[in-house]
Amino acid sequence: MNKYEIFKKNINDLINIDLNYYKEKQMKRRITSLMNRNGFDDFNKYFQELKSDKVLLDQFINYLTINVSEFYRNPSQWRVLKTDILPNLIDKVKRPLKIWSSACSTGEEPYSLVMLMSNFYPLDEIKILATDIDVGAIEKAKTSIYSEKALVNLPVKFKEQYFQQIGDSYKIKEEIKKCVKFNRLDLLKDSFPKDIDLITCRNVMIYFTDEAKELLYKKFHSSLSSDGILFVGSTEQIILPERYNFRTIKTFFYKKMD
Repeated sequence: MNKYEIFKKNINDLINIDLNYYKEKQMKRRITSLMNRNGFDDFNKYFQELKSDKVLLDQFINYLTINVSEFYRNPSQWRVLKTDILPNLIDKVKRPLKIWSSACSTGEEPYSLVMLMSNFYPLDEIKILATDIDVGAIEKAKTSIYSEKALVNLPVKFKEQYFQQIGDSYKIKEEIKKCVKFNRLDLLKDSFPKDIDLITCRNVMIYFTDEAKELLYKKFHSSLSSDGILFVGSTEQIILPERYNFRTIKTFFYKKMD
């Protein structure tokens, strides 16, 4: 077993993240770059330091889970969600939707979903489940303070209505925060919530192997309600979605088929 294979096994034992599900070349290159930046040239030495240095370990986890997010990322897709997907879904379901932001990173996506849903429901009827593998990202999401750059694609009315400016930063108001419940969840290892009407999983699967993607598509299918929709990222279209009992209804949006 080579040093990287041993490193992957050790990381799985230490933080319960299985690097075998990630594309090997891409992930190994990322880890090697981070390792070298911290002055290490050996996987075993780096791992020994990760075991004893919490700051270094937190940096590793944050880098590993690739937390890049912004409000209304890919705005055209949010317009489709608002004008086409949600009205049809709401009409069929006849109750407040159950929505899950499955790789919520630092919170921009689930908070965006609350604001979008405020076009259809009063805030006290909106509940979003938001999960991520990275506890650090979730903690940042709970603080709900963001740079102006993160808000660049957000509709102006939401920025004015739901944020408080603090210096150069923007803090989400409590009325929006109360609509989101954050939990840690490993998509590849943990069980999924049931009867979800809309699942967002965006800009995550691009890093996974085909085997991991297949596993996730099956788990998402099982997690969705009978009319449920899966919303994926702009580089993550599902090839032949029928193999996983999904039907394309709009680009990046897939309906569950029985």
